[in-house]
This record gives sequence, structure tokens and C-alpha cells, in this order.
Amino acid sequence: MSEYPPFQYGKPRFNQETFLGRLRHFLDVIDPSTLFVSEKRLQECIKLLDGFKQGTLPPGVTDAELWKAQKIKQAIIHPDTGEKILMPFRMSGFIPFGTPVIVGLLLPNQTMASTIFWQWLNQSHNACVNYSNRNASKPAPFSKFFQGYVGAVTSAVSIAVGLNVLIQKANRLSPTGKLLVQRFVPFPAVASANICNVVLMRHTELSDGIDVIDDSGKVVGTSKLAARHALLETALTRVVMPMPIMVLPPMIMAVLEKLPLLQRQRRLVLPVHSLVCLASFALALPLAISLFPQMSQISVNQLEPEIATATDCKIVTYNKGL
Repeated sequence: MSEYPPFQYGKPRFNQETFLGRLRHFLDVIDPSTLFVSEKRLQECIKLLDGFKQGTLPPGVTDAELWKAQKIKQAIIHPDTGEKILMPFRMSGFIPFGTPVIVGLLLPNQTMASTIFWQWLNQSHNACVNYSNRNASKPAPFSKFFQGYVGAVTSAVSIAVGLNVLIQKANRLSPTGKLLVQRFVPFPAVASANICNVVLMRHTELSDGIDVIDDSGKVVGTSKLAARHALLETALTRVVMPMPIMVLPPMIMAVLEKLPLLQRQRRLVLPVHSLVCLASFALALPLAISLFPQMSQISVNQLEPEIATATDCKIVTYNKGL
């Protein structure tokens, strides 16, 4: 089978019905090389794809060129708004821009001030990513997203600080035990806050609904039930995502810090810690977002009755967001 199948506009290159197909698709989505695409190259890709839609492609254009053009466009342009996503908030920028924050979250011997700072920075970055990659088929006032952002940051800081206070008051734990447990505090704080972040930043979708489309790409209605499915799927990925990121580095570093080299050269601890966090992040992100396809499908029988009567299709599609 060819590495590049016949091009289909707007369709994923890999089979989205299998986890492996979604994993390969999202490895393309988070490919950081797309961060360096010039404006000229982006416009060339858009022009090429427009030519395919209109049937005016120049002779000799290959399927590989079309798939690469679509990868670049989808990495940079929001599918609903048609606008460019700011570089730090693209999915392709999530790992390079998010890794320094993860390193900060997992630093040992955190003070109350540093805990608050890193949780605030992490949830601020997550909120911007959630907002930038939301389902934007229905307009919503920015004030609602700002309220959601404040709620998400408040929940993250409250959970992290609360857990740290409880650990400090745990008299039964030895100093070494407290330090080890403290290293795992970021996971429940981040996982809980991530759910709050997604729900609060995108809660307007629950009240207003999101567009669902049929096989021909026509919008057949607006569904609050589809919005509920979209947010549930996204929230689940945000719980799974921090598991390797927040759990593996503390375990690995607890072993590595006992090595003679790191015992002698303490200045190497932070660079090694950063590399471990980067590797964990690079592993966790594609695995988590591959749990569900971005363009998810749902039976019309699970949606509002008016949608079932508005189309002959048994299955409709909606943009889950990322």
C-alpha cells in the first residue's frame, strides 16, 4: 500500500476508526516542524488545496504534495474560523512551549509561591490552547471564556496548595517521604484542574450546542447532546495526558539522582530533569489525543429528535476540538 493514498480534501490521511490510525494522524498534527512554515509556504498550500476543490490543479501535482499541504494548513488554520492559531497555542506548539512549564511544575522543594506560579502558568497555557482549538462553529462572547479561565486557574491553584498543606501537616511522613509525595502532587492537581479548564473554557458549547454535519458536509443542525459528547471526550484526554507526564519523571528522577554522576555534578540535575519531562510529554500527548478522533461521529438516534428528522443520514459528524 502506498504511503500516500489518493487525496481526499478535508479527510484524514490515516484511518480514524483505529487507535493506530489516529495516533499516526495526531503525530502529524503535533509535528513541531509546522511551526517554522513561512507565510508564503502556507499561502501556497491553501492555493493548492483550493485548486483541488475547484478542479484547477496544475498538471503533475502528486497526492503526497496535497497531503503535505493539508497537514500544514490544518496545523495553522482553525477549521471553523479559518483564522491562524497563534504559534504557542497550536497543537504543534504544545510540546515545545509546554515543556518548560512541566519542568517547573515538577521541580522538587516547591515553595507556596512557586506552586501557585507554575499552576497558574500551566492552566493559563492550557486555557489558551483549549480556547484556540475549541469548536467555534457557534460564536460566544469572550467574557464567558475569561470567566472560565479564572475558574480553571482558581481550581488548579486551590487543589495544588491544599494538597501541599496537607502533606506538610502529615506528621507520620518522614522528610524523605514528604519530598517524594510532594513530587506527585502536581498530577491530581493538574488532572482535576484540566477537567475544570475544559468545561469552564468551553461551557458555552453545552448551552448553545455545536454544529453537526452529514456525509456531504452540510450542517443539519445544532446539538447540545453532541456538545456534551465533545466535552466529555476532550476532558477524558486531559485526564489521561498528565499521567505519564506527572508520574514518570518523578519516578525516573528518583532513580537517576542516586547515580554517582548526578551526585557529583548537581548542575546536571535540571538538564536531565528537563529531558525526562520532554520525553514523557512527547509520549503522552499523541497517545492521549488519539483516544478519540477530532472529527467524531455519532448516531442521530443519540441526538435531538429534530436532527434525526432533518437528515436521512444515520451517522453525523461534529468537530470535537482538541
